Amino acid sequence: MHRTANTPRSHRRWAAPALIALAVLVAAPSASARPGAPADSHPHCRATDPPRVPGAEHQQAACLDELTTAGTVASGHTDEADWAGLTPKDLPVPSGVPGTQIDGYFPDTSTTNTNHGWQHDAQFVIRLPDRWNGGLVVAGTPGNREQYANDRAIADWVLSRGYAYAATDKGNTGADFHRDGRSPGGAIAEWNTRLTQLTRAARATATRHYHRPPARTLVTGLSNAGYLVRWQLENHPELYDGGVDWEGTLWRADGPTLLDFLPPALRHYPAYAAGGPHSDRSRKSLHAAGYPAGSEFLWPYHHEVYWDLTQRIYREEVDPGYDGPLEAGTPYCKPGTPACDADYDYVARPESVRDAVRKIELTGRIGKPLISVHGTLDVLLPIRRSSDVYARMVRAAGRGELHRYYRIEGGTHTDSLVDMFPGRLRPLTPCHRSAFTALEGRLGAGGSGAPQPPSSRTVPLPRDADPDRLLNHCRLR
Repeated sequence: MHRTANTPRSHRRWAAPALIALAVLVAAPSASARPGAPADSHPHCRATDPPRVPGAEHQQAACLDELTTAGTVASGHTDEADWAGLTPKDLPVPSGVPGTQIDGYFPDTSTTNTNHGWQHDAQFVIRLPDRWNGGLVVAGTPGNREQYANDRAIADWVLSRGYAYAATDKGNTGADFHRDGRSPGGAIAEWNTRLTQLTRAARATATRHYHRPPARTLVTGLSNAGYLVRWQLENHPELYDGGVDWEGTLWRADGPTLLDFLPPALRHYPAYAAGGPHSDRSRKSLHAAGYPAGSEFLWPYHHEVYWDLTQRIYREEVDPGYDGPLEAGTPYCKPGTPACDADYDYVARPESVRDAVRKIELTGRIGKPLISVHGTLDVLLPIRRSSDVYARMVRAAGRGELHRYYRIEGGTHTDSLVDMFPGRLRPLTPCHRSAFTALEGRLGAGGSGAPQPPSSRTVPLPRDADPDRLLNHCRLR
C-alpha cells in the first residue's frame, strides 16, 4: 500500500508491512505499466487485433507470455504497490498463463489514479488467457486501491484456472476518495456503477475476443469489493451466475455500519492500552462494540493503522457536516474535542446522513448464488457486526437458499498480518479459493459430479495446523 499522508509520523512504523485493505491506498507515483510487444511478435497471440472495450475512452493492449504476477511484475503490467500488504509473503504464485492484457479507462472527471501516468479514474484491466475455460471473473478493489490490487489475491489464481479476468479501480482512489461525487454517498455509489459498467464491457470484450460469450460470469472481491459483490447480486443478478464475498463491508441505513463500531474503538482503546483501574472496563466496552475476545493482540496495530483513518474518511463520505469546515476530522483526537470522531454517534445524526447511506445500502435480496467468507478475528470489520448481520438479512429476505456463509476461525481482515503474528492467525486467501471452488460446484462448472457447497458453518482452525498447509488448504466441510 502507499504510505498515507494522514498518518502521524509517530504511527508510520506500522505502515510498511501491511497496508490498509478497507481504508485506503493513497496516490503516490506508481509504476507505469508498459505497453508491451505488438501482438504479431508473439506466436501464441491471435492474428486479429485485440477487441475494443465498449465504452472505453482509452485502451492499450499487450500480448504477454505471462498474465500472472510471475510475469507482469517484470513486464510492468501490474503495480506491486496496489496489492502490497494483502496476501501472505509466501503465497505461491502460479505461472504459465500467456494471453492478452488490455488496460484503459472509461470517461470520468476525477483524476486520483496515477497508474500509467494517466491521472485518470475509472481505470480497468482485462486479461484474456489464450487457454480459456469459458468463464469470466470480475472484481472491484479492496479499500481505495487501484485496479491491480487483486492481482496476487485473486487474479493470479483464477487466471491459472483458465478464467478471463477484469477489475476496476471503482472510479475514485486514495484517502481523499470522498471528494468525488456530487453529494454525500456519491463516491461509494460510483463504485457500484463502475463495476456494473466493467462487467458489461468485459463480457462483450470476451465475446469478441473468443468469438463466443462467457459460459458463466462470476463476481468476487474482498473488503469493500466484497460489499460490491453483494450489491451487484442484489441489484444486477442478470449479469452474473454467482459470486464470492470475502469479508464484505456492510452499509445499512439503520445500521450497523462501520460508523457504529469504530468510534467506540477510538474512545475506549487508549484507556485499555494505558492499563490502570479503567483498563478492564475499556476492554469490555470494546468487546461489547463487536471486537471479539481473543483479538486483543491485534488491537494496537489496528489502532495505529486502521481505525482512526477508516472512521474519518468514511464518515466524511456520508456525513461531511459533522466536522464543519474540517475535512475528515482531526487524526487521533481525544474524546471531548469538538467534532472528534471518537465521539461520533451515528444514531444521533440528522436523517440526511441515513439518506446518504440509503444510496449505497444493502438489503439481502440477492438474486444469484452467493458464498461469503469472513474471519472470526477480523477487528476492522468485526464479524458479529458485519457478515453475521448480512447473513441474517439474506435469510430475512427469503433468499437463504442462495447463500452459504463460512465463518473462518482465526482469520483476520488482512492476510499479511499472518506474517506479523505467526502461529496466531490463519490466512483467508486459501479459504476464498475453497469458496470459489464450492461456487463452481454449485453452478455445475466442474461437471455433474462436482461437490456441492457444504452447509453454512464455522470452519474450525485445525489443531497444531502446519503453517505451510494453512497457506495452501482450507477445508470448508
